[in-house]
Amino acid sequence: MTDKAALVRARTLLAEHPVIDGHNDLPWALREQVGYDLDRRDIAQDQSARLHTDLARLRAGGVGGQFWSVYVKAEYQGDKAVSATIEQIDCVRALVARYPEHLQLARTADELEAARANGRIASLMGAEGGHSIACSLATLRALHELGVRYLTLTHNDNVPWADSATDEPAAKGLTRFGVEVVREMNRLGMLVDLSHVAPDTMRDALGATRAPVIFSHSSARAVCNHPRNIPDDVLAALPANGGVAMATFVPQFVLPEAIEWSKRAQDVLREQGFDPLDTTPEALEALRVYEAANPRPVATAGTVADHLDHMRDVAGIDHIGIGGDYDGTAFTPQGLDDVAGYPNLVAELITRGWSEADLAKLTWHNAVRVLRDAEHVARDLQRTERPSIATIDQLDG
Repeated sequence: MTDKAALVRARTLLAEHPVIDGHNDLPWALREQVGYDLDRRDIAQDQSARLHTDLARLRAGGVGGQFWSVYVKAEYQGDKAVSATIEQIDCVRALVARYPEHLQLARTADELEAARANGRIASLMGAEGGHSIACSLATLRALHELGVRYLTLTHNDNVPWADSATDEPAAKGLTRFGVEVVREMNRLGMLVDLSHVAPDTMRDALGATRAPVIFSHSSARAVCNHPRNIPDDVLAALPANGGVAMATFVPQFVLPEAIEWSKRAQDVLREQGFDPLDTTPEALEALRVYEAANPRPVATAGTVADHLDHMRDVAGIDHIGIGGDYDGTAFTPQGLDDVAGYPNLVAELITRGWSEADLAKLTWHNAVRVLRDAEHVARDLQRTERPSIATIDQLDG
């Protein structure tokens, strides 16, 4: 099959089975760039010079559902982290209210399906990092009430009750309070997201959970040995759990040659006073200057497809998905430059012999199923369990 024919087939498939993407950082980009002034970043207009995401490109990419990340920096702690997370939630709600002909808020699998039936992009929310709940199960419940449907247990730094993949081990996985967080999330119907967490945290969470887990934006460690990726033993445990691992596109997580280059580029940002995760125009310009003098190893749609091939082999077709991390990374793979790029990845998988049934699970059905399964578990648990009032001091001392 020619590349052109594969791309035509990919677009046809996505019209029937659109992408549910596990992670997009547009709300944080809007906070950092324009302080949530949506008039200044009107995503009904072309924003390709400033963002990976706008409405036209979401439509062109065949996106039918998006988990918008309501991420806040790990340096935000306590009440500051909580209030900033609520501001992020408010941003997502403002986007949905501003563009009702394109976006529809979704909190359940049924609402996700209804948005698609209405021709809208289902807009779900995920909180990225346990610091957003400030060690409070009541705050966790409040975020769920506001519409948050997953919590990533950590971001790049440890939280007091769970270890991150990119910090020094402290809890050796989950503490007793961390286990209680997982169990309360199960009772609520909030997905436990294991992207960013250490392998021991992944394994502890899989041992503690009563519901399927997700990885909202992580790829295969066997293909690219970065600590943010998923070890094969964890991938192999997903069928028994029912969870879904959503492959990400971040070059340093998918292309081994990009790991060291990215570390050096982040050092350059620090030296110039920027946060390594900064994607403001000023920080991106600093990176462009660095890249001009130090050519960047370039990932492609084929690089990501290598991860998906491996993840399918180890976890099985029912347990994989897509989580691009757009607007949360300075660089993207060639062909996956922005949210319009998903058809290129699907076309690559078509040329590798993936069936339409397998692709439909990857793009749409697995994500819907895992959300629905978590809801079923929650309904059963709520018949027998009350909201937990445990505290970290009680459980961890």
